[in-house]
Amino acid sequence: MEINQLTIQYIRGIMQLPVTLPVSVPETHPQVKMRNKKRAVTIQNVAKAAGVSVSTVSRVLNGRLDVASNTQDRIQKVIAKLGYTSNLAARSMRSHKKNLIGLVIPDMMPYSVEILKGVNRAIEESDFDLLIYTTGSAQKKGTVLHEQHYVSLLNNSITDGAIIVASSATEFITDAPIVAVDPHAVNPNYPSVQGMNYQGAMEVMEFLIGLGHHRIGFISGRSDIGSAQRRLKGYRDGLMKAGIDINEELIMPGDFTQKTAYKYARELLQMDNPPTAIFTANDQSALSVFQAAEELKIRIPDDVSVVGFDNISEARHLGLTTVDQFLEEMGYISIQMLVKLINNEALEEEVHEMRTKLVERTSCRKLIQTA
Repeated sequence: MEINQLTIQYIRGIMQLPVTLPVSVPETHPQVKMRNKKRAVTIQNVAKAAGVSVSTVSRVLNGRLDVASNTQDRIQKVIAKLGYTSNLAARSMRSHKKNLIGLVIPDMMPYSVEILKGVNRAIEESDFDLLIYTTGSAQKKGTVLHEQHYVSLLNNSITDGAIIVASSATEFITDAPIVAVDPHAVNPNYPSVQGMNYQGAMEVMEFLIGLGHHRIGFISGRSDIGSAQRRLKGYRDGLMKAGIDINEELIMPGDFTQKTAYKYARELLQMDNPPTAIFTANDQSALSVFQAAEELKIRIPDDVSVVGFDNISEARHLGLTTVDQFLEEMGYISIQMLVKLINNEALEEEVHEMRTKLVERTSCRKLIQTA
């Protein structure tokens, strides 16, 4: 597939989304004064508007069944009209069951969004609501402390349990159950859902070598993350299994980000003897290979084949061959596991391993062997 201008604009749109910053308004501005005059709606306001006592409103908020249905309906309509929201933490202290699940997720990038799709589908089928916490970036400093703080805040006050995605932390202070999705390091004390990263990487290498590629570049993920380590090992073992010497110059130290991958993609593509194929530790990095190749007027797959890992939605649009580790299904299963734990039901397995599948698209081609 030769990259055209429309394709590269699409990639750049993914890599450099415009950010609109809020305009700072002085405190003396009339809009600020007007906004500050608005007071929060209280339970007393609701009771007065509905013509009932505060205790009656409180019983409705806490799901008590000793209030007449027509009174409940009237109170709920008032709550909706006034926009009243009760304090979740306070409610949780009065009730053993909150019907609320917490989700701690590193960011809202494509990888996380795919998992969130599955989480949302499972929440839709359940009696629970979802509360999401995110630091906004997996690269932010103090990630471990943030994750521990969020889980403690959620599980010790307002939620029945929490899902934590791609966690850096391995220990948590919690009164409620946790399920980890694709954790950086596995802790046997917490059930988890994980992809079979090593097997997926081995399948990629068998595929590329089967197409005649022996000089294969690799852009890695973060060296401190278990999934990245297993994918790198799959790359190395795939070469050794085929009897191909490992060339350390072809292994680039990525970190799962497009910015870093772009730098190393250019290095690989501008070598005197460049690789005929590049395998990246995630699809985000593969997108950078597409951009670098277009800028250097290198055609995919005519001049270089590219394979990613994750099968995010952008991979389908670009015709990227990749490894599907069924991220959406991982999110869905994690909620099912957590609900069982909340209901004190036994899990069939503490670690659910998702099998991977190589998805062949148009970013790879078979090398023509010369005599």
